[in-house]
Amino acid sequence: MTTSNMTTNNASTSLTTPLHVAFIGLGLIGGSIAKGFRRQKLDMHIYAYARHREMLEIARADGTVNEILDSVDDERLRLCDYIFLCTPVADAARYMEQIKPLMKPGCILTDVGSTKTEIHRAAHALELDHCFIGGHPMAGSEKSGYAYATDHLVENAYYVLTPSVDVPAYQVEKLQQLVSALGSIVLVLDHDKHDYVVAAISHLPHIIASSLVNLVRDSDDENHTMKTVAAGGFKDITRIASASPVMWQQVCLTNGTHISSVLQDYIASLNKTLASIQAQDEEPLYQLFDEARDYRDSIPTASMGPLKKDYSIYCDIVDESGAIATIATILATHQINIKNIGIIHNREFEEGVLKVAFYDQASADAAAEWLTRFQYKLYKR
Repeated sequence: MTTSNMTTNNASTSLTTPLHVAFIGLGLIGGSIAKGFRRQKLDMHIYAYARHREMLEIARADGTVNEILDSVDDERLRLCDYIFLCTPVADAARYMEQIKPLMKPGCILTDVGSTKTEIHRAAHALELDHCFIGGHPMAGSEKSGYAYATDHLVENAYYVLTPSVDVPAYQVEKLQQLVSALGSIVLVLDHDKHDYVVAAISHLPHIIASSLVNLVRDSDDENHTMKTVAAGGFKDITRIASASPVMWQQVCLTNGTHISSVLQDYIASLNKTLASIQAQDEEPLYQLFDEARDYRDSIPTASMGPLKKDYSIYCDIVDESGAIATIATILATHQINIKNIGIIHNREFEEGVLKVAFYDQASADAAAEWLTRFQYKLYKR
């Protein structure tokens, strides 16, 4: 579905106020979205439910939440224009079933999960195709919980929407407008295409990184020689293997069809490369590295190659006029040369909004020291 098919005879696509918005689950992502709405000063009454009441009390005390819901099926959900499901995908179907009887006509139900097929199946089974729009804000952190939520986590990040088949186009546009108010970059995709895309560019790399780490562990000698000399390229391309094993177990279980497909294709490509090496076939080996280099270098903010050391720092900034220029000025004033600087739009498993790359480690260390002095929050890889 695209917004070009929008009909306007049923409802306006403008955001009417005041909005009543509920969050079922208020961790890192849900909390950040709610805080983002507050930062934008939208005329909005926010309700929230979570299993840990103490965290909800904190959210109410800091002004993020207006009212705490007593349960998933709290009667106050009948007032809501939008309901954000911010729970693990495995729990979503059960919560949707409880929420369904309380949804008023025109209420939009959305979620924030990184896989979409299973939750769309659940919505279809519950006959919620007319009001469910899947959501995937591609921002996050290896940390979790409301304590780490920020009001700019999804700013300048891709926010994918996957509308169900029967959702009116004007409803899709309303949700687009709402998440765009957070400063997100909205993409509208079919949920099946979304899951295939993330299987290739996100899920498969995590499997490869973890498998490679385990291969080195199992191949190392009693003196741990491989572990001792592992640095540079190996550490760069396997950093994501440090992510939550529980989360990635669930990702594999909820997107198994697409992950299996791209994993089979990857195994086939490895077998092809193995055959070329064993046959000492020069041309396909050259093409492998040449084509990979060209495509990798065409990706925005790409480094000069996956096996070269990336001397970068990541900085948490708010998108304000002159924010990047201020950082560049600080570094230039202290004679620190920048190789590349830019916003990371897909940072689902990254921390820091702005990536600043340097030519050597000394420059990266010096930049981190000076920016820390100026009260910037930094993350080093």
